[in-house]
Amino acid sequence: MGDANYKPYKRIEEILTEIRAYDTANRLEKDYQERIINFIVNNKDNPGTNNPEGHLTASAWIVNSAGNKVLLHNHIVFNKWIQLGGHLEDDELISDAALREAREESGLRTLSLLKDDIFDIDVHKIPENEKHKEHYHYDIRYLMEAEEEEEISRSKESREIDWIKLEKVKEYAEEEAILRMVRKTEQVLGNTEGKIEGK
Repeated sequence: MGDANYKPYKRIEEILTEIRAYDTANRLEKDYQERIINFIVNNKDNPGTNNPEGHLTASAWIVNSAGNKVLLHNHIVFNKWIQLGGHLEDDELISDAALREAREESGLRTLSLLKDDIFDIDVHKIPENEKHKEHYHYDIRYLMEAEEEEEISRSKESREIDWIKLEKVKEYAEEEAILRMVRKTEQVLGNTEGKIEGK
C-alpha cells in the first residue's frame, strides 16, 4: 500500500499501548479511539503519509501560562482555525511529534507538555488537496503550555497564528473537536471565565 520507499514506524507498539490506555467518558471519543486502534492494527507497516486511506497525526493544544488563551492558526490549505500539529517521523512517539510540529509551526521555545497523557482524540476527513486525495486523519492531541510573551514565528503552514481567549474560540471555530478541547481546558485548569456550553 502506498510508496514502497516508506519507512515503517519503529515505535508502533508503544503508540498502540498509549492509545489503548486512553480513558474517556465521551462517547464520540470512545468511537474515535476504536477507529484509531483498528486503523493502526490494520496498517502497522504504513500508518503515515504514504497510506492513501488515512494518516496517524499528532496535535498540540497550546495554552498560555494563565490558562485563558489557546494558540491557534489559520491553516494555509484548509483555511480554518485549528490547533498546530502534523505527521509523525518514523522513530517518534506521538507526543514527540506533536512537540516538534508545534515548535516548527510557531517558533516557540518555551513550549512544554502540561500532561504526559493524551488530552483528546479525533477522526476527521481531509478533503483532496495538491498533495493527497481525500483521506482521514486519526489525530492524537496533547495539552501543552507556552509563554504568551514569547515571539511567534508564522510558518508556511499558516495564514495567521495568534493567541485567542478561550471564550472567543467559538468565534473562530465551530467544530465540536475544537470546542470539546476548550471545555476540557476549563475543566483541567479550573478556568470557567469563558465557559462554553456543550455535551
